[in-house]
Amino acid sequence: MKSDAVKKGIERAAHRALLHAVGVNRSDLDKPFVGIINSFSEVVPGHIHLRSIADAVKQGVSRGGGVPFEVNTIAVCDGIAMGHAGMKYSLPSRELIADSAETVAEAHAFDALVFIPNCDKVVPGMLMTAMRLNVPSIFISGGPMLAGYIAGDGGRKFDVISLFEAVGKVTAGDMSEEELAQLEKIACPGCGSCAGMFTANTMNCLTEVLGMGLPGNGTIPAVDSRRIALAKKAGEQVMQLLASDTRPRDIVTEAAIDNALTVDMALGGSTNSVLHLMAIAHEGGFAFPLTRVNELCQNTPHICLLSPAGEHRIEDLDRAGGIPAVMKEVSDLINLNLPTVTGKTTGENIKNSQALDRDVIRSRDTAYSATGGIAILFGNLAPDGAIVKKAAVAPEMMVHQGPARVFDSEEEATTAIMNNEIKAGEIVIIRNEGPKGGPGMREMLTPTALLSGMGMDKDVALITDGRFSGGSRGAAIGHVSPEAASRGPIAALQDGDIIKIDIPNYQLEVELGDEEISKRLTSLGKFEPRVKTGYLSRYIEKVTSASTGAVFS
Repeated sequence: MKSDAVKKGIERAAHRALLHAVGVNRSDLDKPFVGIINSFSEVVPGHIHLRSIADAVKQGVSRGGGVPFEVNTIAVCDGIAMGHAGMKYSLPSRELIADSAETVAEAHAFDALVFIPNCDKVVPGMLMTAMRLNVPSIFISGGPMLAGYIAGDGGRKFDVISLFEAVGKVTAGDMSEEELAQLEKIACPGCGSCAGMFTANTMNCLTEVLGMGLPGNGTIPAVDSRRIALAKKAGEQVMQLLASDTRPRDIVTEAAIDNALTVDMALGGSTNSVLHLMAIAHEGGFAFPLTRVNELCQNTPHICLLSPAGEHRIEDLDRAGGIPAVMKEVSDLINLNLPTVTGKTTGENIKNSQALDRDVIRSRDTAYSATGGIAILFGNLAPDGAIVKKAAVAPEMMVHQGPARVFDSEEEATTAIMNNEIKAGEIVIIRNEGPKGGPGMREMLTPTALLSGMGMDKDVALITDGRFSGGSRGAAIGHVSPEAASRGPIAALQDGDIIKIDIPNYQLEVELGDEEISKRLTSLGKFEPRVKTGYLSRYIEKVTSASTGAVFS
């Protein structure tokens, strides 16, 4: 066993003494040591309940003959970090999570690992660690939050994104501050990852598709007793994975990434999933070209319309059959012969699944769109690509052109929007918010939610080298690469430049010749980092382009 490095031999006497100090007895030394990598936090709603998940996992591990040790990583709540300097730390936290999980697992020579993530960067960070270490591993998420609910007019569900958009309604005079205060009380009724198909739930669902989580990992609500039962089962199952020596790189292959992207297209998931899947593939040592996204998009129907694109939430998807039912609907488009943590193949896992609510999971014949919910755009404004959640774009904005309104930070753009300085037809450009330029590639949920709440998401597009929340909707195009800090074409834009958006044909252009773009870029000074101390200064030095997953070089 790998853990023999800390418990076997006369030279490990001191090690055994330290293990006795944490409650390990002599008989435990003959058993596998299992690391329970928990991301519990008292400030993150998606993680506040993870101690109960860890307790259930430990019961399962013990029942399966292992010795569980709970250790921890950090977690950032993107909603709380949104719209201020704190969001600069969100994406960078992914690398810290991956590195810290690697550190505790390797330092203590765990034989197997159970990862307990839930929110946006924790899921991919832990998946990166699993691929990097490649010891038998399984994932059990904390589960989604229930939606808030308000009675009247047949009732209506709310989630945290509803609050961001409500601010826009207050700004536009369509809602009172008193009504907003009432919504604050009901939008987030308890623990769990935010209730829609935002980044956290997208990644938890895709963990299930990848084969690293048990069926139900992505959709069983956080407060449902089935979540605790699933955690116990995960603890038991990791012991089976150890016994069979089944490792993450046996499961998460190029074909598994294709499966995840295909289901992502069917769900209309978060654009951030592409960034994270690229990083996971990078840890696995295989390539994931951005062009692959459009190939899968072209062939995959969009069959679920969840918040922010629609009114359904993850709890509705769970009642409708969950991710196995979605996979069954597109089973001819995915590889069914791949191994999973259940010990069965993907096909065997979904064999008896079916859609139980056709309002939530549509058939191929009644799909919302014949093509998937995410697209990569290319052109002279984004030579290395940009991304859009086309499932959440109004039909009238799928093809659009208009004059640029250029801002060098999210704060500048947000102020202009709230002061009603943006006119219908204009295209808001927010640059210097990329991985290096931000630094940290902040999510632009505040400006997109304001535009949606003000009813301008059908008139105004927003383009950035930063990211978007999985909760953003409208013609929101992000991850423009190369970013402005790397002197990509977005750095050359000026107010009034005509931008052309053609989502059906995957194009993003500015009406400027190559010579003019080159001339403008040459006139710019050398990129000067905004942050020069602390972790973010080191992040700037190491991080690569969004087009390669914003991984470290």
